[in-house]
Amino acid sequence: MIEYLRGGIAELSPATAVIDCNGLGYAVNISLNTYAVIQGKKECKLYIYEAIREDAYVLYGFADKQERELFLLLISVSGIGGNTARMILSALSPAELVNAISAENVNLLKTVKGIGLKTAQRVIVDLKDKIKTGGATAGVSGGTSGLLPSASAQIQEEAVAALTMLGFSQAPSQKVVFGILKEEPDAPVEQVIKLALKRL
Repeated sequence: MIEYLRGGIAELSPATAVIDCNGLGYAVNISLNTYAVIQGKKECKLYIYEAIREDAYVLYGFADKQERELFLLLISVSGIGGNTARMILSALSPAELVNAISAENVNLLKTVKGIGLKTAQRVIVDLKDKIKTGGATAGVSGGTSGLLPSASAQIQEEAVAALTMLGFSQAPSQKVVFGILKEEPDAPVEQVIKLALKRL
């Protein structure tokens, strides 16, 4: 079992990272929160969850153990798989997620693509007692916007690529991202994707 990967960042997008460990490249699915932490760095350490199925062997990586614990809690809820859990952790920071569950904020959870009323209620019922509110909110910070190039075209390209990797169609993704960048031309890519996740 892989506990973590430490190595050079060979490739990085808002949805995936390729970590070079002594010449072996591991493709790892990441959330926007993890992307915000590791972007701009040459090396990183990601805590790993391995999803081994008959048809696939998928790695999910997290910048800290707390985000991985939240991911494991989310996939323990009936109806939530790895990609949906990653979507939740991309739309909400760990602190926001913990607060939403402890405050039983169904409406905030429903803003995440693919999460309906019943699933949001199930997340709260199943996880409320498991989440320790103390310390759990000290998680990953959201914005390291200064590390991104200011060219809107590149941000638009990265955001659309990330959204298509998360399962959205390209045309509506482009339309939504373009609209967000018109409103907030200086928004960093992770902010653009977070806003797009709520509008798509």
